[in-house]
Order: sequence, then structure tokens, then C-alpha cells
Amino acid sequence: MIELQPFDPVSVVLIGLLNPVAIAVAVLMGRAADQWQKLVVAAFASACAGSLFVWVLAFVGLLPARGIGGEAGVFVTQFILGLVWAWIGYRWLRKHDNHAT
Repeated sequence: MIELQPFDPVSVVLIGLLNPVAIAVAVLMGRAADQWQKLVVAAFASACAGSLFVWVLAFVGLLPARGIGGEAGVFVTQFILGLVWAWIGYRWLRKHDNHAT
């Protein structure tokens, strides 16, 4: 088990980069988006869901996060990476309609 140090920038980036909940929410919402502007909303939702997931893991003791000190950094990192994941879902994974709307 990894012991996180108080404000360890590497841990902040790793949590933002490897959070499966943030990735899943961003990709699924990006895939469902019908306009590129909605990717910002997908990124925000993925950062919120990812932060909640990290909190739950810390609460139940699976992630020893006492004094990580980078909660805002984790949120911002998840938001930025969520924007990338949402764009990937929007660009390559969505079903393209051939119907004119």
C-alpha cells in the first residue's frame, strides 16, 4: 500500500491520471455529447465524480490520504485530463448520425 506524503505533486498527478471513475465519466459523457462545448461540462462532472471516488476510498481506508494537501490540485488535474478523455470519447467513440437535424 502506498503511503501518500503531504502535498506530493507526483501523487496528485497520479490520482488525476489513473482515476478510473473520472476517466469513465468523461469518456461516456464525451461520447454522448452532441456539441463540443459540452465537453467542458463532461470534464467538470468527471472531476466531481473522481474527487468523490477518492474521498470514498480515503474514508473507507483503502487510500491513506491523511494530509495529502493537494485536493484542489487533484480536482484541477482531473478536470484537465477529463477534458482530454471527453474529447477522445467525443471524437472517436460516439455514434455518428447520418440523419439531418
